[in-house]
Amino acid sequence: MSHSVQIKNALISVYYKDNLEPIIHELNRLGVKIYSTGGTETFIRDLGVDVIAVEDLTSYPSILGGRVKTLHPKVFGGILARRSFNSDEQQLAQYEIPEIDLVIVDLYPFEETVNSGASQEDIIEKIDIGGISLIRAAAKNYKDVVILASKDDYSELEQILKTQNGGTTIDQRRRFAQKAFNISSNYDTHIFRYFDSSEPMPVFKQSVQKSQVLRYGENPHQKGTFYGNLDAMFNKLNGKELSYNNLVDVDAAVALIDEFTEPTVAILKHTNACGIASRQHIKDAWVDALACDPVSAFGGVIIANDEIDAETATEIDKIFYEVLIAPAFTNEAVEILKAKKNRIILVRQPVELPAKQFKTLLNGVIEQDKDNTVEGPAQMTTVTAKQPTEQELKDLHFANKVVKHTKSNTIVIAKNNQLVTSGVGQTSRVDALKQALVKAAEFGFDVKGAVMASDAFFPFADCVEIGADAGITAVLQPGGSINDKLSIEMCNQKGIAMVTTGVRHFKH
Repeated sequence: MSHSVQIKNALISVYYKDNLEPIIHELNRLGVKIYSTGGTETFIRDLGVDVIAVEDLTSYPSILGGRVKTLHPKVFGGILARRSFNSDEQQLAQYEIPEIDLVIVDLYPFEETVNSGASQEDIIEKIDIGGISLIRAAAKNYKDVVILASKDDYSELEQILKTQNGGTTIDQRRRFAQKAFNISSNYDTHIFRYFDSSEPMPVFKQSVQKSQVLRYGENPHQKGTFYGNLDAMFNKLNGKELSYNNLVDVDAAVALIDEFTEPTVAILKHTNACGIASRQHIKDAWVDALACDPVSAFGGVIIANDEIDAETATEIDKIFYEVLIAPAFTNEAVEILKAKKNRIILVRQPVELPAKQFKTLLNGVIEQDKDNTVEGPAQMTTVTAKQPTEQELKDLHFANKVVKHTKSNTIVIAKNNQLVTSGVGQTSRVDALKQALVKAAEFGFDVKGAVMASDAFFPFADCVEIGADAGITAVLQPGGSINDKLSIEMCNQKGIAMVTTGVRHFKH
């Protein structure tokens, strides 16, 4: 089981030839016989290294426009033969099949071709047949064969060839096989997802190649890992590694800020906005966002949708925060913010985000479409005698964006493109409203003239009555309760406006 395998014969056929040259020269130094096809064969020959065409081994040319090149018993027999089985060795000798001890094969770029917007015909031609079969065969027979399925492993093999003179250990071969099966399963998953129409029954398949081990999970006693490419999403300018909780808050922050086009700053704590404001200038947006709840802002995640300049950075630097995200920072701002080494500063990159969301639950997984709907004034139906003013409609739109990204049950109160206060994650909508009003009073906000948004309908008139008595002048709710008339009548009685949207925004 622990025997060393000396590489005598190698099959090399790759799409990407980056950094392949050193391996070719090492194999040549060791006297390894190399078999190859097509462009790889030409590449090796141009290096001045002897190479045997696979068609000379099989006595069959590449046919069907290159679709069939390596699919032959003289190739797969040499890969799959078990060196410890006398019968396998006898058959290799009988049919003059060489043992192939090293296979270096990668796959046609299927996923990249799909993402490029290529035609269906081009995409289909990038479904690799021979390559995937070679990878699986070599990985299956890892006890006797080394498999490299990615250029990312070239440097490791090069070092093995140099230091072990062409010999490999069972542990090395098994590790390469593990990587190869990871690559093949990922490849098949992306092909399936391209063809998947969710008929006759949806199937859950995900495959993410990149991962990052986190310091820990939600709590120190839990392990945590992020699967994805954070480097594509953010350019980190400063600070420690993002934690599990940081990532959860950053995800919520990105989703919220994407609702706004005007200069906006949001501050989040435990995925809920504790401050958000839109202004003509980003510094003013920061000042007014912080004013909403400067206590909760301590240790929060801050996100902006406009460049952070030195003046704004100076103001932000006055409080303790965990993460600051923006699409750009001036050089002066970066110098100010980097003075505190642990605070994480991220430049957000333009990356398309997934349209689906999923999470583990019970003994399975639930998946849903991302909530990409937010209703503006055009989708608001006035159901009261009083019509909302133009400014109230703008504020209701602002509040509706925030309520969509706040934990249910929630009430959001806003005025002049600023979050005034909110009640979040309560088991009762009345409690959410009462919590919001208490917070507003604590931080010196007068809610008179403000508007109120709810993530779900009002089944009773109590919230409307409490809000109106506090000075709320307009209310937004989805509508749809059999008791809608109770809250509508209360609005009419109190002389305030109500609009319905027809869309509920629960967030559990």
